[in-house]
Amino acid sequence: MQAFLLSLALCFLSLSLSAQSTFIQNKVIAHRGAWKKNELPQNSIASLREAIRLGCEGSEFDVWMTADEVLVINHDADFQGLDIEHETYETLLSKKLPNGEKIPTLEEYLREGMKQKKTKLILEFKPSEISTERSERVGELAVLTVQKLQAQDWVEYITFSYEGGLKAIATDPTAKVAYLTGDKSPAELKEAGFYGFDYNFRILQLKPNWIEEARELGLTTNSWTVNDPEVMQFLLDKKIDFITTDEPETLLEIVGK
Repeated sequence: MQAFLLSLALCFLSLSLSAQSTFIQNKVIAHRGAWKKNELPQNSIASLREAIRLGCEGSEFDVWMTADEVLVINHDADFQGLDIEHETYETLLSKKLPNGEKIPTLEEYLREGMKQKKTKLILEFKPSEISTERSERVGELAVLTVQKLQAQDWVEYITFSYEGGLKAIATDPTAKVAYLTGDKSPAELKEAGFYGFDYNFRILQLKPNWIEEARELGLTTNSWTVNDPEVMQFLLDKKIDFITTDEPETLLEIVGK
């Protein structure tokens, strides 16, 4: 009986590892989805689907919180002229994206991304323009939403809010949170419990040693927003883990070579 249970456990472990390994590993993170080439709305379900179709390792998207604490997907603080943090979700529904989509909620976006298991969902929660406490609330709610949908296998987090990042980590110590601002060394991030950094390429051109330092500390490395093929190659030569780009087709071609 014990042998049978051991065999069954190993079978489930094998299936679990097989499922986890289906995610693509090619370093390409589509910035706000894959939108540019086909003129799709940024941060739309359509641009997410295109990033998945292309076979990107990840598709990045931006999260804000409405006045009534609904998490929605949009890059800027305003949506079609409406200030997201000062409006209710119902008010935002009065506007549409250029392709006719409504502004996606985080739950809707995650559910769409979870229909597949090859492209990761790179969730950027935005710093609040109202208060640090609100930034922390966004980080907390983002993690709680991911947990509610059991989307942990799909989601990694990035943020410019150091405090929000710390709150996300406190909410779920296993959450993979990378920091965006560029004002912390790899050692400082490791000490604070971050999973890695995602810094502007200009910072890494000035401090390329940070990539190696992060790797030695077991941190992940990413860079934004890289559209120049020469900069892409520079970062690839430095063995960076990921590159975030508006030109995923170009980066896919370079990586493919």
